Amino acid sequence: MAFTGRRSDRGRALAEATGTLYIAADHTVEADCQRSVAKTLSAFGRLDVLFNNAGIVVHGTAETTTDAEWQQTLALNVTGVWWMCKYAIPHLRAQGGGAIINNASDWGLVGARDALAYAASKGAVVQMTRSMSLDHAREGIRVNAVCPGDTFVERWVEAGYFEGTEAVSEKEARLSEEIPLGRVGKAEEIAQVVLFLASDESSFMTGAAVPVDGGNTAQ
Repeated sequence: MAFTGRRSDRGRALAEATGTLYIAADHTVEADCQRSVAKTLSAFGRLDVLFNNAGIVVHGTAETTTDAEWQQTLALNVTGVWWMCKYAIPHLRAQGGGAIINNASDWGLVGARDALAYAASKGAVVQMTRSMSLDHAREGIRVNAVCPGDTFVERWVEAGYFEGTEAVSEKEARLSEEIPLGRVGKAEEIAQVVLFLASDESSFMTGAAVPVDGGNTAQ
C-alpha cells in the first residue's frame, strides 16, 4: 500500500511502523498527483484502489470567506481529487477495473452553516463521483463516495474544528448535541466503510454517496 501526505516527518514514521510506502505530495500541485500514481505503479506494478482523502476545512459565509480560502479549499478538495482520478483511471482501465473512493462529507449532501467553501467543495466531490461512475462503469471501474459526519481528529484538540479557530478539549470534541447518536464519529468507523467500498463485498455499488454521520442527514 502507498499513501501520500505533506508532513514528511509523520509520513516517514507511519511508513516505517506499517511497512507501507510513503510518497511526499501536495495534492494542490498537479505534478505531485501524477508522480504519486507513477511511484505507486513503479513500486507495486499495479493500482487496484484509489482513496482520495486529502482535504481542508475552513469556516465562513458567502460574505466572510476570503478569496484565498475559497481558492485553497477548491484546489485541494476538488481539483486535487480530479487530478488523482485523471491519472489513475487509465491504469485501472488497462488492468480490467478497480475502485475509487472519494472522501466527501455529509455537508456535501445537506446544507452547512458558516462553511460555504467546504460544503460547496464536498458537493462537487459527490457530483464528480456520480459522473465518473457513469463514465467508467462499463470499464469495470467503480466510483463511490464516503460522506462522513463530524469525526474526531487530533487536529481539533490542537487547533480547533476549522482552520484558524481555537482548540477544544477532547471531551468537548467527542460529544455532540446536534448528532442523533450524541457523539462524533471515530476514524476507524469511517475507515470500515471505505474498506467495504474498496472490496468486492460492494461489487454492485457505484455512484453511491454513503453517509456515515451518526444520523445527521436523517434530520
